[in-house]
Amino acid sequence: APLPAEGLVPGGASLVGGAWHLRGVEAELAFRLGTDLPPRALPYTRDEVAGAIAEVLLVIEVAETRLIDWLDASPSALLADLLCHGGLVLGEPAPFERSWLDLAQTEVVMHFDAQVVAHTVGEHTHPDVGALLVWLANEGAARGQGLRAGQVVTTGSCTGMLFASQGTAVRAEVKGLAPLHARF
Repeated sequence: APLPAEGLVPGGASLVGGAWHLRGVEAELAFRLGTDLPPRALPYTRDEVAGAIAEVLLVIEVAETRLIDWLDASPSALLADLLCHGGLVLGEPAPFERSWLDLAQTEVVMHFDAQVVAHTVGEHTHPDVGALLVWLANEGAARGQGLRAGQVVTTGSCTGMLFASQGTAVRAEVKGLAPLHARF
């Protein structure tokens, strides 16, 4: 689901108040596009998509909902709720390298305060995120939207969803990227 620009927050953010009640968090890798991938008839290749990526960054997706009974909500209601996509905490970007398109060996650690709550290696549900990005570029092109330079594309959870308590400091770490912090 798309996330409105106001849902992008910088690392170190404090997410407090009534809007942050579910506090589901997932550590993910994301990619910022450096060039457009506009609509076209010819499908995009992996090389073309990789060539359009400028940066890789660690992100923390924050799951939130405006639905009272989100676990039993209809697919249409969940889609209207942006699939519980409440916010995206953005880490410091690093220059993109093609090796980031394969997460099979990527080690991710998530802390709540001083406690390690997730430590995974290659636990992404679809470690070949390059294939996911090619699919997204081609799906966007087929729908007449395309992808635009500056957009941040997330790739899915490397840790599974964990629920933070109010007052928790969350830290995510991936080798080769700056650690990312947020507080509830």
